Amino acid sequence: MDSGERTDPIRATFVAILQQLNRAESIHEGRSRDQALELADLERLLRQFAPVDDGEVRVAQALGLLVRNGLVVAQAGERGTRGARPQGPARYRITAEGKAFLVEALRRADRIS
Repeated sequence: MDSGERTDPIRATFVAILQQLNRAESIHEGRSRDQALELADLERLLRQFAPVDDGEVRVAQALGLLVRNGLVVAQAGERGTRGARPQGPARYRITAEGKAFLVEALRRADRIS
């Protein structure tokens, strides 16, 4: 990468979110509920990530775009009493497409131009 070339902050945030979701899935293998993260968890994990810290990118918007493009899936919050409407915030998991995107993004970043 040329020294004058700047990394796209939105793409970098996509990759950072996918890395955190992939990490959660790997660490909590076999415990389905723990393999997903809430928006608040992601915001906490990425609060010192430069594009987020600088206010260039909002985690909620980036996460929404990942969901819309099928790289992340949103799961409803916990069920209330008697199967009522879901209670609590949605939880997010990386999809197979999200993993493929992450692998490709990391492969490109490691390549020397």
